[in-house]
Amino acid sequence: MRRAAVAVAAGAMAVSLAACGSAKESGDKSEASKSASKKGDAIKVGLLLPENETARYEKFDKPLIEKKVKELTNNKGEVVYANAKQQATTQAQQVDTMITNKVDVLIVDAVDSKAIASGVKKAKEAGIPVVAYDRLAEGPIDAYTSFDNEEVGHVQGKALLTALGAKAKPSAKIVMMNGAITDPNAALFKKGALAELKGKVDIAKSYDTKEWKPENANQNMEGAIAAIGKDKIVGVYSANDGMAGGIITALKAAGVSPLPPVTGQDAELAGVQRIVAGEQYMSVYKPYAPEATAAAEMAVALAQGKSLDSVAKDKVDSPTTKAVPSVIVPVISLTKANVNDTVIKDGVYTAAEICTAKYKAACDKLGIK
Repeated sequence: MRRAAVAVAAGAMAVSLAACGSAKESGDKSEASKSASKKGDAIKVGLLLPENETARYEKFDKPLIEKKVKELTNNKGEVVYANAKQQATTQAQQVDTMITNKVDVLIVDAVDSKAIASGVKKAKEAGIPVVAYDRLAEGPIDAYTSFDNEEVGHVQGKALLTALGAKAKPSAKIVMMNGAITDPNAALFKKGALAELKGKVDIAKSYDTKEWKPENANQNMEGAIAAIGKDKIVGVYSANDGMAGGIITALKAAGVSPLPPVTGQDAELAGVQRIVAGEQYMSVYKPYAPEATAAAEMAVALAQGKSLDSVAKDKVDSPTTKAVPSVIVPVISLTKANVNDTVIKDGVYTAAEICTAKYKAACDKLGIK
């Protein structure tokens, strides 16, 4: 089943490309490989993450990658970290700094997948291979790891229809709160969700939320409530948990009760607590450890001039680069029914972290421990 999910993901994300500059890129890779092959364990890995609004990057991705790089290099490898705080221009400067500091490889989670292309090209010209992390960056990247992003949307869409039950009909009005247009994953989430929702419900309002910010989702939701009517919204597709929080705040402020089902993604602590409390219907749990491990393994291999064949079993096409060696990680629908078997079992959170005084009664009812 895991291999099937991976195959579907790779196929879903592949796009038709026109070949351009392939001979030059091949030459660049050869030179980079020659240089990298001289490296031992004392490598320097540049890690560029896109923002700190979403809890996952600082809490999970960064420490997991750092830990794995240490393990793979006998504690000799160093991770040099920078966060762009949602600014593409800042991230471009950070790429330049990493090049100046002569890192041996770059792991980049792009703020803007198109804007980062020039930075990726500069890194390659400097002999620094680039791993695209979580978002499929454009430019001559050497490797890519992410989740099955179109499947995320399918999972969210299916869950919303399940939550609606008999209310799921073509006249039922829902709101779609999609992610930022600068994030290629947002388009994939939306595509997957629309494949499930179109024709089965009425998408009365749809938004592409600037910078994924909860406050922007909150404002969008206020506008949707005013336009549609608070009693006519039967459900809300939210692309992630942060925005779900802003959406639920807007619904409560408008006096909507009971709350309609709201989706999410990332299994953030606040999102899991809202699920336990019955305020948010679901989230998409993405096991960060396999993704971070794959990024670290590919980065270390590239820095040391080794093949990616044993790590990257798939190929994904970006809008600028064909057949990028890739690792695609499957996702899980998280509801109140499987909190124990997902985030608690995997050690993402303890029951004590989730079940604070405010949520203890709800946790007890669900048997969360």
